[in-house]
Amino acid sequence: MKYTRNLIAVIITSLVFAGCTSAQKAEDGWTNLFNGKDLSGWKPVAGTATFEVVDGVIQGTSVAGSPNTFLITEETYGDFILELDLKIEHLSSNSGVMARGQFDPAARDGKGLVFGYQIEADPSDRAWSGGVYDEARRGWLYPLDLNPAAKTAFKMGEFNHYRIEAIGNEIKTWVNGQEVAYVVDDMDKTGFIGLQVHGIRDAKDAGRKTSFKNVKIQTENLEPKAFNTDIFVVNNSLNSLTAYEKNNGWKLLFNGQNSDGWKGAYKENFPESGWSINDGILTIAATDGSESTNAGDIVTTEQFSAFDLAFEFRLTEGANSGVKYFVTLSEGNKGSAIGLEFQVLDDANHPDAKMGRDGNRTMASLYDLIKANKQGRFIKPVGEWNKGRVVVTPDNNVAHYLNGVKVVEYERGSKEFRDLVAISKYAKWDNFGEAKEGHILLQDHGDEVSFKNIKIKSLK
Repeated sequence: MKYTRNLIAVIITSLVFAGCTSAQKAEDGWTNLFNGKDLSGWKPVAGTATFEVVDGVIQGTSVAGSPNTFLITEETYGDFILELDLKIEHLSSNSGVMARGQFDPAARDGKGLVFGYQIEADPSDRAWSGGVYDEARRGWLYPLDLNPAAKTAFKMGEFNHYRIEAIGNEIKTWVNGQEVAYVVDDMDKTGFIGLQVHGIRDAKDAGRKTSFKNVKIQTENLEPKAFNTDIFVVNNSLNSLTAYEKNNGWKLLFNGQNSDGWKGAYKENFPESGWSINDGILTIAATDGSESTNAGDIVTTEQFSAFDLAFEFRLTEGANSGVKYFVTLSEGNKGSAIGLEFQVLDDANHPDAKMGRDGNRTMASLYDLIKANKQGRFIKPVGEWNKGRVVVTPDNNVAHYLNGVKVVEYERGSKEFRDLVAISKYAKWDNFGEAKEGHILLQDHGDEVSFKNIKIKSLK
């Protein structure tokens, strides 16, 4: 058979195309963002750290006096699955991967500012690699105090494999196959991928290397990878739960619409005034600042033993409130019902912060018993939402968290606990805080305070 030149060309083209199609299928839809040779498709912004390709690896080098520098993709992405390998060789070289990153070129007097979701690479003893940080905006969204089992995943001086899923309003992360973080948040729907060389504090650390390779992305026909372990979800959507949370036993204590599941403390029904529900927010109105003398506290109709309780609260200036647990309503006291209390307080402007002993009445403390060990940068200011969490395990270990960071830990019923009770305002109540089960309480202290996203999981 005779073949014309045109026919031969068509056959060759078809064979080449078929080969390419097979390779694409073999890669299951992955697109390489880094070609292994040069930085085509990328550009450095916001700092003066340098990036170059060395032996098929993107190598970032720290520079003295430079802020955080990012090598970002020229293209932006919405929903995607991203995988890459990342290596840190020195403790000073904190790094991270921007997912749906944002850039303001006019910020910092025209030097530019990168902000948005960053998946952490943390070589320090804190070990929050794979956690989710909101760069130059809200700060930590998912510190690894929320998933301590994942703190050992990252390996210093080795290439670590990162997997990042940003699908819809969910961000999930893995480091070396370990499930790390799960965040539900809708602030950014699209943005670039970015590789960070962190600014350094000490000029002697200039020249340290951070390396990246095998950077690839999927943007079509995405198949999310299921988490097989039960980890805490930071869910920033209003009064809702993911299917994953529901399957792991979480339920809402406040549905955002009405007072179902709540009643007044020492009352049969929910207070007729004082407490209001608007736009999914539960608020106690300001009165005269006195304790539980107006609308009064509210409690769950259900009682709980071992549990994981999460909630968000928003203070007004000088406000005081609290979230109490193991409330039995059996003491018959005046004022607020008795129970262990996660303190909700404007530390700067309410006098209670300076009372008690050694700060044990400040925000997130176990009220009048144990001071919260918190840093100022993990506290949201008045008018913004703070996240509280109380975990009580079946063996009576209790932990308080503030914005994802553990700030209090103790054991109910231990000698240390009872010694603290004996020198507190609770000394007059026998076996204070040791009830087998109790209600959850939100306190009316005469100040305007709001609550949302109240959820609980019973622990066995």
